[in-house]
Amino acid sequence: MDDITFTTQEELYQRVRPALKAKKNEMYRLGYTYIKEEDIWNYLKQNKWSKTKNLMLIDIVQDILHANNKNIDNYVKDMLNNQERIVDYAEQ
Repeated sequence: MDDITFTTQEELYQRVRPALKAKKNEMYRLGYTYIKEEDIWNYLKQNKWSKTKNLMLIDIVQDILHANNKNIDNYVKDMLNNQERIVDYAEQ
């Protein structure tokens, strides 16, 4: 079987998007209604894949589908807590 290579992370993201969507839908059914596909991708990219070399596509898909929901939830909540909140004074 031919190896699939990706020249950009965007290409890889688009390729695994069905798995990200499936995970997002699973989490939505479990009450994590604010989790987005990007959140799952960013969580895994920062917390799992940054420590791994030469990942195969099947490994990435498996990581997505089997990622711990609570860990993703905590990651998103931490990201939201660390965002700077400012008052919007713009007139409408």
